[in-house]
Amino acid sequence: MTQARIFLVDLLNFSFWSDVDIADTGDPHPDRYRVTFGGASYTGYWSMVAAINRALEEGIPLTTPEFFASETSLPDEEIKRIFRSDTIEQIPLLNDRIRIIREAGKVLVEKFGGSFINCIAQAQGSSLALVNIITSNFSSFRDEAAFCGRKVQINKRAQILVADLWACFQNQGYGEFHDIDEITMFADYRVPQTLYHFQCLQYSQELLDILDRGELLPNGSPVEVEIRGNSIWAVELIRKRIQELIRKEQELSSSEEPLKMQAVNAILIDFFIWDFAKAAQQDLARGQRSVKVHRTRSVFY
Repeated sequence: MTQARIFLVDLLNFSFWSDVDIADTGDPHPDRYRVTFGGASYTGYWSMVAAINRALEEGIPLTTPEFFASETSLPDEEIKRIFRSDTIEQIPLLNDRIRIIREAGKVLVEKFGGSFINCIAQAQGSSLALVNIITSNFSSFRDEAAFCGRKVQINKRAQILVADLWACFQNQGYGEFHDIDEITMFADYRVPQTLYHFQCLQYSQELLDILDRGELLPNGSPVEVEIRGNSIWAVELIRKRIQELIRKEQELSSSEEPLKMQAVNAILIDFFIWDFAKAAQQDLARGQRSVKVHRTRSVFY
């Protein structure tokens, strides 16, 4: 996967929960937004990826900033066609996605020579510098909130863009960052649900009642910021504990050569938790230690 495709996918990587699929049973509602590509049917995040791959296969240069910045070369109606659904429900926040595509294309053309590569180069191998470049120039990545009189920067999608570069390029080339361990987890819906399941988070009864009723939590509201902020800190505590266990294993090793154990960062922990959450979706929604995901309609996650 090229850096241009990674940028486009993460540019649009937000808000895939369905208005019709409110039961959260793990089985997609038949009317849920769905895209078929290559003989397979996709929902959620993968439906958006499938729509992009379908467009590229049709010969639409969707990863070219000069192309998607211009309404002349890529009219709004064509974007709507690209993300067309097999079902009644359309992709959430379609108009926001169109606006975000336009803005990002214009920023890349006007400030970065028409290529995301120049953003990466400007960061000089620093993941934190790249996050700052992304959030400073692309408003849809600027995931901030006011909490108790202080500005809180969560920046979920900017960080996952950096993490995807790191993972896809295996810490080489466009994905080589000397400070990748400074990236936090990606505060969304599924990871907090899983942290609650494993008793890494506690929810008040008032919050549990709100989630059980399926009420929306406004983006930037105190409860929503608390869920996401505490999820970040919980994963940091998990990371620290894993590192302690690795050190103890190394100290207790009777081998003449010390055990070689890979360092664990928040990215790897998040990847593991999210994959678990999707695989165990029914258990998380119905099991003994179950809780519904919080619902916030936002471009930030």
